[in-house]
Amino acid sequence: MAAVLGTVAGTATGYALQAGRPPTPLPPLAQPGLAYPAKSLPEGEEAEPLSAEEDSQVRTDGDLRKLLIGRPAGGRELAVPWLDGKGWVPISSYAYYHSDDYSSFSSALEKDIRRVAGMAWEEGGDRQGNIVLVQYRPSVNAQGPAEMAVLPGHMRDRAGNSGHPVAGTAEGRFYVFEPTAEAGRLPFRAYATAYRGDVLIKVNLFDSEPISEKDIRTLIERQLERL
Repeated sequence: MAAVLGTVAGTATGYALQAGRPPTPLPPLAQPGLAYPAKSLPEGEEAEPLSAEEDSQVRTDGDLRKLLIGRPAGGRELAVPWLDGKGWVPISSYAYYHSDDYSSFSSALEKDIRRVAGMAWEEGGDRQGNIVLVQYRPSVNAQGPAEMAVLPGHMRDRAGNSGHPVAGTAEGRFYVFEPTAEAGRLPFRAYATAYRGDVLIKVNLFDSEPISEKDIRTLIERQLERL
């Protein structure tokens, strides 16, 4: 018992001595001090801002509609319910574009959509097409990469195949669907999507005749070049 009391007393004395000593300073961080120029550069010698070729945000912060590629040769503007007639897709109308994929639409709304631009056209025969650019606000939960991550499995079931990668992108893909007999729809469809920076690209083609892989691939590649 005496040994236990002695141990407790010694520990208490040690804490008391430690508490009475001045704090030991921490060693300095192994980081050199930050250096700043003594004064600003003279007028006219400031660094030039990055060009649009060096910083894609310079382009995407402008009028997003101007980044849409033109309609294919011979294409005519097509009125669709989700376009406002001026090249913008109101968020309230974006649901039309996702009418066959509500889960994707609801997820998009949760990811801070900034604005949506789009175009739709029709051309010879029964072919119809549309392109949508969806721009998101900066976020750690970027919608572009998130959607690309789930795309292969989601589209494989709907298209009936695994699609093909879009050259020059990490996860972009294009698909030529198996024909459908669904009432009210053209039987042949092709779809492509990719993202660059904060902009997600979606391209659709519909036709009464088979659609070649080259047709849908060319559209997504052209649109990527504009971004």
